[in-house]
Amino acid sequence: QVQLVESGGGLVQAGGSLRLSCVVSGRTFSTAVMGWFRQAPGKEREFIAAITWSGGRIRNGDSVQGRFTISRDNAKNTVYLQMNSLKPEDTAVYYCAAGPSLSDRFSDYRYWGQGTQVTVSS
Repeated sequence: QVQLVESGGGLVQAGGSLRLSCVVSGRTFSTAVMGWFRQAPGKEREFIAAITWSGGRIRNGDSVQGRFTISRDNAKNTVYLQMNSLKPEDTAVYYCAAGPSLSDRFSDYRYWGQGTQVTVSS
């Protein structure tokens, strides 16, 4: 059974940094790609970035390019999201997800973590 567990969220001041982690257990062919999404209150779930376990190919969303970086550690079955120069508008629940393809659509991801709250104060 595939399980995703996020950690690393919290409260940070604007301009600060956080690193989110997502540990994956039970990896299969259907979890070839790991993605990060976020959802702010009253807004749709937004794609941030995705990465393949094999080869480390990356797809980035448009909204956070240059500030957020996705990476993975295959040996630890962990995917990271390094977030720099955080802004109050980055406040959201951040989710990691697993799927079979390097997609920016949340519907293409089959497995989801429980989410971790990131709050950026001004």
